[in-house]
Amino acid sequence: MAEADNFDALVEEIALRVKRRVAAREVAVTEPCTAANRAPTCAPTCGACEHQDTCGTFQLVKGGAARVTPNTGPRTSSDIAGYIDHTLLKAEATHDELKKLCDEACQYNFATVCVNSANIPAVSRLLSRCQTVPIAVVGFPLGAGLTNAKAFEAREAVRAGAKEIDMVINIGALKSHDYALVLEDIRAVVEASRPAPVKVILETTQLTRDEKIISCALSKAAGAAFVKTSTGFAGGGATVEDVALMREVVGPEMGVKASGGVRNQGDALKMLAAGADRIGASASVAIVTGKTGTSKY
Repeated sequence: MAEADNFDALVEEIALRVKRRVAAREVAVTEPCTAANRAPTCAPTCGACEHQDTCGTFQLVKGGAARVTPNTGPRTSSDIAGYIDHTLLKAEATHDELKKLCDEACQYNFATVCVNSANIPAVSRLLSRCQTVPIAVVGFPLGAGLTNAKAFEAREAVRAGAKEIDMVINIGALKSHDYALVLEDIRAVVEASRPAPVKVILETTQLTRDEKIISCALSKAAGAAFVKTSTGFAGGGATVEDVALMREVVGPEMGVKASGGVRNQGDALKMLAAGADRIGASASVAIVTGKTGTSKY
Protein backbone atom coordinates (compact mmCIF):
# COMPACT_ATOMS: atom_id res chain seq x y z
CA MET A 1 0.00 0.00 0.00
CA ALA A 2 2.83 2.38 0.86
CA GLU A 3 4.46 1.74 -2.52
CA ALA A 4 1.18 2.49 -4.32
CA ASP A 5 0.72 5.68 -2.28
CA ASN A 6 4.24 6.77 -3.19
CA PHE A 7 3.54 6.11 -6.86
CA ASP A 8 0.31 8.09 -6.76
CA ALA A 9 2.06 11.00 -5.06
CA LEU A 10 4.80 10.92 -7.69
CA VAL A 11 2.25 11.04 -10.52
CA GLU A 12 0.45 13.97 -8.92
CA GLU A 13 3.72 15.82 -8.46
CA ILE A 14 4.59 15.27 -12.12
CA ALA A 15 1.12 16.49 -13.11
CA LEU A 16 1.58 19.62 -10.99
CA ARG A 17 4.88 20.40 -12.69
CA VAL A 18 3.36 19.82 -16.12
CA LYS A 19 0.43 22.10 -15.27
CA ARG A 20 2.83 24.85 -14.20
CA ARG A 21 4.82 24.45 -17.41
CA VAL A 22 1.68 24.60 -19.54
CA ALA A 23 0.42 27.67 -17.69
CA ALA A 24 3.75 29.42 -18.21
CA ARG A 25 3.53 28.90 -21.97
CA GLU A 26 -0.05 30.07 -22.39
CA VAL A 27 0.04 33.59 -23.77
CA ALA A 28 -2.70 35.89 -24.92
CA VAL A 29 -2.78 37.20 -28.47
CA THR A 30 -2.70 40.99 -28.31
CA GLU A 31 -1.52 41.86 -31.83
CA PRO A 32 -3.23 41.58 -35.21
CA CYS A 33 -2.99 38.44 -37.30
CA THR A 34 -0.10 38.55 -39.77
CA ALA A 35 1.23 36.28 -42.49
CA ALA A 36 3.63 34.86 -39.90
CA ASN A 37 1.02 33.67 -37.42
CA ARG A 38 -2.11 32.88 -39.40
CA ALA A 39 -3.63 29.42 -39.23
CA PRO A 40 -4.64 27.16 -42.14
CA THR A 41 -8.19 28.47 -41.70
CA CYS A 42 -7.09 32.00 -42.67
CA ALA A 43 -7.11 33.14 -46.28
CA PRO A 44 -3.74 32.77 -48.09
CA THR A 45 -3.67 36.54 -48.63
CA CYS A 46 -4.28 37.31 -44.98
CA GLY A 47 -2.08 40.12 -43.70
CA ALA A 48 -2.42 42.65 -40.91
CA CYS A 49 -6.04 42.14 -39.94
CA GLU A 50 -8.58 44.39 -38.25
CA HIS A 51 -11.01 41.54 -37.74
CA GLN A 52 -9.38 39.43 -35.05
CA ASP A 53 -12.70 38.03 -33.89
CA THR A 54 -13.05 36.11 -37.17
CA CYS A 55 -9.41 35.17 -37.60
CA GLY A 56 -8.61 31.47 -37.31
CA THR A 57 -5.34 31.93 -35.43
CA PHE A 58 -6.80 34.45 -33.00
CA GLN A 59 -9.79 32.26 -32.23
CA LEU A 60 -7.60 29.19 -31.63
CA VAL A 61 -5.29 30.89 -29.17
CA LYS A 62 -8.12 32.81 -27.55
CA GLY A 63 -9.81 29.45 -27.06
CA GLY A 64 -6.77 28.05 -25.26
CA ALA A 65 -4.55 26.65 -28.00
CA ALA A 66 -0.93 26.49 -26.98
CA ARG A 67 0.32 25.34 -30.38
CA VAL A 68 -0.67 26.85 -33.73
CA THR A 69 1.41 25.90 -36.75
CA PRO A 70 1.46 28.66 -39.37
CA ASN A 71 1.39 27.98 -43.11
CA THR A 72 1.56 24.19 -42.74
CA GLY A 73 -0.91 21.34 -42.64
CA PRO A 74 -3.61 20.34 -45.10
CA ARG A 75 -4.37 22.64 -48.01
CA THR A 76 -6.80 20.51 -49.98
CA SER A 77 -9.56 18.00 -49.22
CA SER A 78 -7.16 15.26 -50.31
CA ASP A 79 -4.66 16.42 -47.67
CA ILE A 80 -7.32 16.42 -44.96
CA ALA A 81 -8.39 12.89 -45.90
CA GLY A 82 -4.98 11.56 -44.90
CA TYR A 83 -5.61 12.66 -41.30
CA ILE A 84 -9.02 11.02 -40.93
CA ASP A 85 -10.04 7.80 -39.18
CA HIS A 86 -13.35 7.04 -40.94
CA THR A 87 -15.53 5.68 -38.17
CA LEU A 88 -18.53 3.42 -37.63
CA LEU A 89 -18.91 2.22 -34.05
CA LYS A 90 -22.65 1.79 -33.52
CA ALA A 91 -23.57 -1.66 -32.23
CA GLU A 92 -26.12 -2.24 -34.99
CA ALA A 93 -23.71 -1.67 -37.88
CA THR A 94 -24.55 -4.03 -40.74
CA HIS A 95 -22.28 -5.65 -43.30
CA ASP A 96 -23.70 -3.36 -45.99
CA GLU A 97 -22.87 -0.30 -43.87
CA LEU A 98 -19.36 -1.58 -43.26
CA LYS A 99 -18.89 -2.14 -46.99
CA LYS A 100 -20.05 1.42 -47.71
CA LEU A 101 -17.65 2.70 -45.03
CA CYS A 102 -14.73 0.88 -46.65
CA ASP A 103 -15.74 1.93 -50.16
CA GLU A 104 -15.73 5.57 -49.03
CA ALA A 105 -12.39 5.12 -47.29
CA CYS A 106 -10.79 3.74 -50.44
CA GLN A 107 -12.41 6.39 -52.63
CA TYR A 108 -11.25 9.35 -50.53
CA ASN A 109 -7.99 7.80 -49.27
CA PHE A 110 -8.79 8.12 -45.57
CA ALA A 111 -5.97 7.09 -43.25
CA THR A 112 -7.96 4.35 -41.52
CA VAL A 113 -11.34 2.80 -40.89
CA CYS A 114 -12.25 2.54 -37.19
CA VAL A 115 -14.72 -0.18 -36.12
CA ASN A 116 -15.58 -2.49 -33.24
CA SER A 117 -13.21 -5.43 -32.94
CA ALA A 118 -15.84 -7.98 -34.07
CA ASN A 119 -15.95 -6.23 -37.44
CA ILE A 120 -12.20 -6.26 -38.05
CA PRO A 121 -12.07 -9.50 -40.11
CA ALA A 122 -14.66 -8.19 -42.59
CA VAL A 123 -13.19 -4.69 -42.74
CA SER A 124 -9.67 -6.03 -43.18
CA ARG A 125 -10.80 -7.96 -46.26
CA LEU A 126 -12.77 -5.01 -47.65
CA LEU A 127 -9.75 -2.70 -47.33
CA SER A 128 -7.27 -5.10 -48.92
CA ARG A 129 -7.65 -3.30 -52.27
CA CYS A 130 -6.44 0.10 -50.98
CA GLN A 131 -3.95 1.70 -48.61
CA THR A 132 -6.46 2.52 -45.85
CA VAL A 133 -5.90 0.33 -42.78
CA PRO A 134 -8.33 -0.97 -40.13
CA ILE A 135 -8.47 0.16 -36.49
CA ALA A 136 -10.17 -1.79 -33.69
CA VAL A 137 -11.54 -0.17 -30.54
CA VAL A 138 -10.89 -2.05 -27.30
CA GLY A 139 -12.74 -1.83 -23.98
CA PHE A 140 -15.21 0.36 -25.81
CA PRO A 141 -16.98 2.58 -24.88
CA LEU A 142 -16.68 2.41 -21.07
CA GLY A 143 -13.08 1.31 -20.47
CA ALA A 144 -14.23 -0.46 -17.32
CA GLY A 145 -13.35 -4.03 -18.27
CA LEU A 146 -10.66 -6.20 -16.73
CA THR A 147 -7.14 -5.46 -17.92
CA ASN A 148 -6.66 -9.06 -19.07
CA ALA A 149 -9.87 -8.83 -21.10
CA LYS A 150 -8.71 -5.63 -22.78
CA ALA A 151 -5.34 -7.16 -23.59
CA PHE A 152 -6.97 -10.31 -24.98
CA GLU A 153 -9.34 -8.28 -27.17
CA ALA A 154 -6.45 -6.20 -28.49
CA ARG A 155 -4.34 -9.27 -29.26
CA GLU A 156 -7.18 -10.99 -31.10
CA ALA A 157 -8.04 -7.84 -33.04
CA VAL A 158 -4.45 -7.51 -34.27
CA ARG A 159 -4.47 -11.19 -35.19
CA ALA A 160 -7.66 -10.57 -37.19
CA GLY A 161 -6.07 -7.73 -39.15
CA ALA A 162 -6.22 -4.54 -37.06
CA LYS A 163 -3.25 -2.27 -37.72
CA GLU A 164 -3.99 0.14 -34.87
CA ILE A 165 -5.80 -0.17 -31.53
CA ASP A 166 -7.87 2.53 -29.82
CA MET A 167 -8.43 1.61 -26.16
CA VAL A 168 -10.54 3.37 -23.53
CA ILE A 169 -8.74 4.34 -20.34
CA ASN A 170 -10.01 3.05 -16.98
CA ILE A 171 -11.82 6.24 -16.03
CA GLY A 172 -12.94 5.04 -12.61
CA ALA A 173 -9.41 4.08 -11.61
CA LEU A 174 -8.12 7.43 -12.83
CA LYS A 175 -10.68 9.34 -10.76
CA SER A 176 -9.88 7.12 -7.76
CA HIS A 177 -6.21 8.13 -8.06
CA ASP A 178 -5.28 4.48 -8.66
CA TYR A 179 -2.62 5.52 -11.14
CA ALA A 180 -0.72 2.24 -10.92
CA LEU A 181 -3.78 0.40 -12.24
CA VAL A 182 -4.30 2.94 -15.02
CA LEU A 183 -0.67 2.62 -16.07
CA GLU A 184 -0.74 -1.19 -16.03
CA ASP A 185 -4.03 -1.27 -17.91
CA ILE A 186 -2.58 0.79 -20.77
CA ARG A 187 0.77 -0.99 -20.73
CA ALA A 188 -0.89 -4.42 -20.98
CA VAL A 189 -2.81 -3.36 -24.09
CA VAL A 190 0.31 -1.79 -25.61
CA GLU A 191 2.22 -5.04 -25.12
CA ALA A 192 -0.63 -7.20 -26.43
CA SER A 193 -1.06 -5.02 -29.52
CA ARG A 194 2.52 -5.06 -30.78
CA PRO A 195 3.45 -4.16 -33.46
CA ALA A 196 0.21 -2.17 -33.83
CA PRO A 197 0.34 1.28 -32.19
CA VAL A 198 -2.16 2.08 -29.44
CA LYS A 199 -4.25 5.21 -28.93
CA VAL A 200 -5.60 5.86 -25.44
CA ILE A 201 -9.11 7.35 -25.34
CA LEU A 202 -9.28 9.70 -22.35
CA GLU A 203 -12.98 10.67 -22.53
CA THR A 204 -12.04 14.28 -21.88
CA THR A 205 -15.61 15.48 -21.28
CA GLN A 206 -15.62 13.44 -18.06
CA LEU A 207 -12.24 14.63 -16.78
CA THR A 208 -10.93 17.65 -14.91
CA ARG A 209 -7.95 19.54 -16.30
CA ASP A 210 -5.65 17.80 -13.81
CA GLU A 211 -7.06 14.40 -14.80
CA LYS A 212 -6.45 15.16 -18.48
CA ILE A 213 -2.84 16.01 -17.72
CA ILE A 214 -2.32 12.92 -15.58
CA SER A 215 -3.93 10.58 -18.11
CA CYS A 216 -1.73 11.97 -20.89
CA ALA A 217 1.37 11.51 -18.75
CA LEU A 218 0.42 7.94 -17.84
CA SER A 219 -0.34 7.09 -21.48
CA LYS A 220 3.07 8.33 -22.50
CA ALA A 221 4.78 6.41 -19.69
CA ALA A 222 2.96 3.22 -20.71
CA GLY A 223 4.26 3.38 -24.27
CA ALA A 224 1.09 4.41 -26.10
CA ALA A 225 1.50 6.04 -29.50
CA PHE A 226 -1.41 8.49 -29.26
CA VAL A 227 -3.81 10.08 -26.81
CA LYS A 228 -7.37 10.56 -28.05
CA THR A 229 -10.08 12.88 -26.79
CA SER A 230 -13.34 10.95 -26.81
CA THR A 231 -15.39 7.89 -27.62
CA GLY A 232 -18.24 10.07 -28.86
CA PHE A 233 -20.61 8.01 -26.73
CA ALA A 234 -20.45 10.06 -23.51
CA GLY A 235 -21.75 13.40 -24.73
CA GLY A 236 -19.66 16.26 -26.02
CA GLY A 237 -16.47 15.57 -27.90
CA ALA A 238 -13.20 17.11 -29.00
CA THR A 239 -12.46 20.76 -28.26
CA VAL A 240 -9.62 22.98 -29.42
CA GLU A 241 -8.67 23.59 -25.79
CA ASP A 242 -8.37 19.88 -24.98
CA VAL A 243 -6.39 19.10 -28.11
CA ALA A 244 -3.96 21.93 -27.40
CA LEU A 245 -3.55 20.81 -23.77
CA MET A 246 -2.96 17.19 -24.77
CA ARG A 247 -0.37 18.22 -27.35
CA GLU A 248 1.41 20.37 -24.79
CA VAL A 249 1.57 17.51 -22.27
CA VAL A 250 2.70 14.69 -24.60
CA GLY A 251 5.03 16.81 -26.71
CA PRO A 252 6.09 15.92 -30.26
CA GLU A 253 6.88 12.30 -29.43
CA MET A 254 3.24 11.17 -29.37
CA GLY A 255 0.21 11.67 -31.58
CA VAL A 256 -3.03 13.40 -30.60
CA LYS A 257 -6.37 12.30 -32.03
CA ALA A 258 -9.40 14.60 -31.95
CA SER A 259 -12.62 12.59 -32.01
CA GLY A 260 -16.26 13.24 -31.32
CA GLY A 261 -18.28 16.08 -32.81
CA VAL A 262 -15.93 16.92 -35.70
CA ARG A 263 -18.59 17.49 -38.35
CA ASN A 264 -17.13 19.69 -41.07
CA GLN A 265 -13.95 20.88 -42.71
CA GLY A 266 -13.69 23.93 -40.45
CA ASP A 267 -13.86 21.78 -37.33
CA ALA A 268 -11.16 19.48 -38.70
CA LEU A 269 -8.81 22.33 -39.62
CA LYS A 270 -9.13 23.87 -36.16
CA MET A 271 -8.26 20.55 -34.51
CA LEU A 272 -5.25 20.05 -36.76
CA ALA A 273 -4.04 23.60 -36.14
CA ALA A 274 -4.36 23.07 -32.38
CA GLY A 275 -2.05 20.05 -32.53
CA ALA A 276 -4.04 17.00 -33.64
CA ASP A 277 -2.36 14.45 -35.92
CA ARG A 278 -5.53 12.47 -36.54
CA ILE A 279 -9.26 13.17 -36.73
CA GLY A 280 -11.86 10.56 -35.77
CA ALA A 281 -15.19 11.15 -37.50
CA SER A 282 -18.19 9.54 -39.09
CA ALA A 283 -18.86 12.69 -41.11
CA SER A 284 -15.61 12.15 -42.99
CA VAL A 285 -17.08 12.51 -46.47
CA ALA A 286 -18.70 15.81 -45.49
CA ILE A 287 -15.37 16.99 -44.09
CA VAL A 288 -13.39 16.35 -47.28
CA THR A 289 -16.11 17.55 -49.65
CA GLY A 290 -16.84 20.68 -47.66
CA LYS A 291 -20.49 19.82 -47.20
CA THR A 292 -22.39 19.99 -43.92
CA GLY A 293 -22.43 16.66 -42.10
CA THR A 294 -23.89 15.15 -38.96
CA SER A 295 -21.47 13.07 -36.92
CA LYS A 296 -22.76 9.98 -35.17
CA TYR A 297 -19.32 9.07 -33.91
